[in-house]
Amino acid sequence: MAEVTYYTQDGLDKLKEELHQLKTAGRSAISKAIAEARDKGDLSENAEYDAAKEAQGMHEAKIAKLEATLASARLIDESKLDVSKVLALSIVKIKNIKNGATMTYQLVAESEADLKTGKISVKSPIAQGLLGKSVGDKTEIQVPAGKLEFEILEISR
Repeated sequence: MAEVTYYTQDGLDKLKEELHQLKTAGRSAISKAIAEARDKGDLSENAEYDAAKEAQGMHEAKIAKLEATLASARLIDESKLDVSKVLALSIVKIKNIKNGATMTYQLVAESEADLKTGKISVKSPIAQGLLGKSVGDKTEIQVPAGKLEFEILEISR
């Protein structure tokens, strides 16, 4: 059984839209490529046909993976999030104690993570170090560049 993953409504909608796209336009494009390759003659020596069939296999695997992800996805009601401690989907403002820099991140599912928009995966080292902490807590987090110490300034949803 797949691991349960929590999503925002926006994240869940994007997954469903991607699955729909793969099942409709994606499958259609691959079928067309296979038909074109088949029309070119002897299948035993047709590299184009082999490549199209391989692409079809990878495409179907991607659909199956997305379906499994959606089957184990759970929608979180953001209005009911506890803001007394850091949880999945919390928006956390932290301060790097060493250099005083402040950052704001939202902890989201891996597939929703996008550092440019301030969304980090709940499985990332920083998120793992913040989970369960409260405002005012200081935490030391091991990241690839070494240990960083952060203070939690604010938690919201």
